[in-house]
Amino acid sequence: MSAKTVVDKFGGPAALAKLIGKGQSTVSYWLQSGTIPAKWQPVLMQIAQEQNVSLISTDFIEVQPVDTVASLPKATHWGELAVGDGESPIPCYVLSNGQRVFSLKGVVVNLIGTEGGQLAEYIKVQSLRPYLPEDLIPAEDATIPALVKFDTGGTGFTQFAWGFPVERFMDLCAAYSDALQAHLVRGNVLTVRQLQIANQAVGFLRACAKTGIIALVDEATGYQYERAHDALQLKYKVFLEEEMRKWEKTFPDQLWVEFGRLTKWTGGIHQRPKYWGKLVMELVYGYLDADVAKWLKENAPKPIHGQNYHQWLSSQYGLKKLTEHIWMVVGMASACQTMPELRQKMAERFGREAIQLTMYLPPRS
Repeated sequence: MSAKTVVDKFGGPAALAKLIGKGQSTVSYWLQSGTIPAKWQPVLMQIAQEQNVSLISTDFIEVQPVDTVASLPKATHWGELAVGDGESPIPCYVLSNGQRVFSLKGVVVNLIGTEGGQLAEYIKVQSLRPYLPEDLIPAEDATIPALVKFDTGGTGFTQFAWGFPVERFMDLCAAYSDALQAHLVRGNVLTVRQLQIANQAVGFLRACAKTGIIALVDEATGYQYERAHDALQLKYKVFLEEEMRKWEKTFPDQLWVEFGRLTKWTGGIHQRPKYWGKLVMELVYGYLDADVAKWLKENAPKPIHGQNYHQWLSSQYGLKKLTEHIWMVVGMASACQTMPELRQKMAERFGREAIQLTMYLPPRS
């Protein structure tokens, strides 16, 4: 791992932590993640020069063995979950092995209230230890056995992140709740900072408990199927306007330039071929939201000059999401050489699976 290479050159975690003026847990987290954050790399290069340490920029690059890369679970679905009174929604993923995880950074930001990643520093305290499952107890090097390293599914290159299994997140919140109860009974168990974290954890537990019991009742009564229909109607209200908005330029010329390059179009971008409209439905609306794309096809008038599907999107939400998605497509397209390559990258990015159909023809005479 690149982090270990760099840390060893400075004489180990304790020595490097002293040089950068940080706690050893910071360096231990680098070792756990395998990489050193970009903002620290120039700092370490400067210290290496001052300390006469042989350090080069490529030492920061993590080289993953092929078998290690292949063995990591990959995110197939992802989203954001707002829980309780957290600072921000927590990124969450479903992995190829069926495991559900939160982003470790998201957990730290929402539970601990800091951008740092040193979760072990907060949960290694003696007052919390009796209530933690064994795989949540930090090891001597500050690693936490329960954490999962996974492939986030980035296109063009492989990205890795640390995930916190959602069941273990609930166990951690429950441990803080038990520690808080002990503090209320005996007193002087938790510090002021730990009390703040414990109260936040209890808030998470309550929010999840309410959501969980509603889901269980809906499943037991069969309401979950009606709820899905209600959710679809709510999505339409969020994404779509009741009436068509006035036309305004929404699709940037850069998208048409990329479509032209990938389809070998020799005409101008303002005399676009009609089949580009199918590309827009497939790569833009289809990936933006399949339900919304279906509604537009079935309910909105067929696009003509001055009347287009994007005029039905709500200015407060739908149009914003559309614009963000279009620029993502432009970015992906700029890194591709052919339209099939762009289709493949889009499918990988959104977790879609390729299928191959077999046709049987009569024998040739």
